[in-house]
Amino acid sequence: MAKKTALYDMHKKYGGDIVDYAGWDLSVKFEGLVPEHMAVREKAGLFDVSHMGEIDIKGKDAEKFVQYLNTNDLSVLVDNQIAYGFMCYENGTVVDDLLTYKYNNEHYLLVVNASNVEKDVEWINKQKEGFDVVVTDLSDDISEVALQGPLAEKILQKLVDFDVAEEVKFFFLKENVKIGGANTMISRTGYTGEDGFEVYFANDDAETVWEAIMEAGKEDGLVPVGLGCRDTLRFEASLPLYGHEISDEVTPLEGGFGYFVKVDKEAKFIGQEALQAQKNGGLTRKVVGFELLGKGIPREGYDVEVDGKKIGYVTTGYKAPSVGKSIGFALVDLAYTELGTKFDIKIRNKTSEAVVISKKFLQKKK
Repeated sequence: MAKKTALYDMHKKYGGDIVDYAGWDLSVKFEGLVPEHMAVREKAGLFDVSHMGEIDIKGKDAEKFVQYLNTNDLSVLVDNQIAYGFMCYENGTVVDDLLTYKYNNEHYLLVVNASNVEKDVEWINKQKEGFDVVVTDLSDDISEVALQGPLAEKILQKLVDFDVAEEVKFFFLKENVKIGGANTMISRTGYTGEDGFEVYFANDDAETVWEAIMEAGKEDGLVPVGLGCRDTLRFEASLPLYGHEISDEVTPLEGGFGYFVKVDKEAKFIGQEALQAQKNGGLTRKVVGFELLGKGIPREGYDVEVDGKKIGYVTTGYKAPSVGKSIGFALVDLAYTELGTKFDIKIRNKTSEAVVISKKFLQKKK
């Protein structure tokens, strides 16, 4: 049976189309995928992302331990700063992608994907031998909403008594923020390619926080938004989804996220040797962006072919609402990754021509 977030009654109240997602009852849409997508691009949307996992790491060796788990270099973070990165297996494939929140050198919070929480907690506990740390899975105790869109800051500003622009910079957090009387932690992060905030709080405060934000955004066109447009938004912004562009079979370098893999960082991390070898010329395939020139919509799992020979597969594909074209990501053999390269996508029993384009599908001002 699917689990319910503390905001389940809000999904019902606001008319959500509820589905089972990663074992949770969540709205795939409210009004509709395209209007919700465009609301986030042009105004603001509010997501329930309480299904995400939160893993607390405390102790004398906390910094050393998170460094060991993460491909990114967390030693450069100051207190209250956040970094994106990957936890990898020894062979360089991905356990999960995650955000690491640094409270201080001895206290971090890892925010991980809902479908991977149990696996991640098990993995982290398996690695902690020899480190003076306490690992606590807080996932069931914390709710989270994401307020995303160009008007997100304006809406949040109405709810708090400090200057948001000044005190919460991009990829920073602020603790003990009162919203609707509830105590929250906010971060200037998100998964849409827009400005926005993720807000964390106790389950008991979930409806209070949700309603306070919806009320504050009423005049600015804020709408509740579902998981359907969360995927189209992240895709247009060229952000990966675990199990698609990266997975336990696909490394961050194959996914095209080498920027977050610091193979030269001083601290050793799991998977470092494999990723170093891959970086030194061991890549045989890579995720590219493509535009469909022929008819149809490219879907996840569709074969990519050249002269009838399979060279890869589609990892994500949509008729993208903001771009207005059928575009996608595909993991293909390295010989076919140059911009302008053409290949065919097998859509049902026919092939449709596609061309490799930049993964920067969305031309953003910020």
